[in-house]
Amino acid sequence: MTAIRQPRVVLATDHPAQTVDIETKILEKAGALLVVAVTGEEGELLAIAPQAEAILTCFKRVSPAVVRAAPRLQVIGRYGVGVDNIAVEAATERDVIVANVPAYCEDEVAEHALALLLTLARKVRVFDRATRGGNWELATGMPVHRIRGRVLGVVGLGRIGRALAASAAALGLTVIAADRPVHEGRSEDMSIERFPIDELFARSDFVSIHAPLTAETTRLVDARRLSLMKPTAVLINTSRGGIVDLTALQAALQNGVIAGAGLDVFEPERLPSDHPLLRLDNVVVTPHVAFYSEESMDALQMLAATNVARVLSGHTPASVVNPQVLKRPRWAHLTRVDQAESPA
Repeated sequence: MTAIRQPRVVLATDHPAQTVDIETKILEKAGALLVVAVTGEEGELLAIAPQAEAILTCFKRVSPAVVRAAPRLQVIGRYGVGVDNIAVEAATERDVIVANVPAYCEDEVAEHALALLLTLARKVRVFDRATRGGNWELATGMPVHRIRGRVLGVVGLGRIGRALAASAAALGLTVIAADRPVHEGRSEDMSIERFPIDELFARSDFVSIHAPLTAETTRLVDARRLSLMKPTAVLINTSRGGIVDLTALQAALQNGVIAGAGLDVFEPERLPSDHPLLRLDNVVVTPHVAFYSEESMDALQMLAATNVARVLSGHTPASVVNPQVLKRPRWAHLTRVDQAESPA
């Protein structure tokens, strides 16, 4: 009698879209069953982890304990670029591949950063609120300055930073970038003038952050660096909340050190509704949605699931965060991604 092979379990700690239909179809082709956590909290993940050969995660934390509780674990796939919510070191110790999706929402994040910039520069929020209250006076939002000819400093000239730079240049902004490699990957585009990061903050009328959260970039924007900015300058962050010291930013905004801020990310991820920063008129906030469009969500789900399906099918994923594990005996059988047909 032939034994019936049980599906391989892929644990989804959480997911970015309304359904997991895309992931389910892709993983089924690799003989895998997607099990979606209810809460995604560590206790629940620890209970399911022993069955899992793969983990898919968006925002929930995949802790060292969860990694160690999964003896069959082969790959952890991240819905997105950053992996600061994944215990990469613990995974690497156990020869577990960590895969991410570095390219899926460049246009969306760049567009969102530009939208925040324009909203603040043109005082859209100020005029909108005043007009709804019956105040139709121009003086309400004065002064407003022309954007063309002003300076945008981009911190992190990776894919998203370059996309923003191109759009900003089309509007007549002069784009400069930090000369330190605080972005994902290297840019060969030398048409953008580089400056030491402190000089970038001092020169720019707008500073937009597009760097990953690392030991180098944590609290990169602190009280000292904010003090270097022009009092008319604006800070934009659509990258990671931990890059900006929110206490220092709040003080800078309240004391006129800088003119405004546009924020899509925070630390913690969700600020309490009574947080002082949310009451400031010179701040525009959105709830970590810069990555979102219907098109980017479809791409993200497909790419994240395909990374996992590739490993389960004996192929390398498209993007590996800890490539050193691929040199270890456990993965000697893998076929390179550019030599394999996608299981999707």
